[in-house]
Amino acid sequence: MAGHSKWNNIKKRKGAVDAKRGKIFGMIARQIRSAVKEGKSGDPQANPTLRTILEKARSENMPNEKIKKAIDVGLGKGKGGQVREIVYEGFGPGGVGMLAVVFTDNSNRTNSEVKTIFSKGGGSVGAPGSAMYLFSRSKDGSYTVAIPFQVEDPTQQEALQSLIDNLRDNDDVEEVFCSGEWENKE
Repeated sequence: MAGHSKWNNIKKRKGAVDAKRGKIFGMIARQIRSAVKEGKSGDPQANPTLRTILEKARSENMPNEKIKKAIDVGLGKGKGGQVREIVYEGFGPGGVGMLAVVFTDNSNRTNSEVKTIFSKGGGSVGAPGSAMYLFSRSKDGSYTVAIPFQVEDPTQQEALQSLIDNLRDNDDVEEVFCSGEWENKE
């Protein structure tokens, strides 16, 4: 009966469930932050979009601490101090330019986390200005690709998609922009 440990099976199942919940909580937290910024209020009575998203968060059993933290970040305050926006520029597999927009109250922690995600994903964090020329910023603060890069190798496409997903899973990362284009892009 080698390899059929009951504990190992439980651990794998629990890990898979926790990973799914983490992705859902991250997505809802981003929606909460966005609703608070757009509505300029953390009060659900004054912000109907926030109220709707909070109902969704409660239906997914999102912890109150995570909801409160997302509202605080959207309002620009955090337990560690002022929340600020940082844009990390980097390159993914195959030299594709990437931007990761981050809202954090602890830039040292976030810097370390983002660099680790990039290096594990086959990419690297660049110096300021190294990848920004590939994008143009619109009035609403989002970025659009100014110089697209076609990714044709399927292995690079998978590695790039994995890197983007890992960056988005981080709680502080608000959005990820990529200059690479391929057919099965989200």
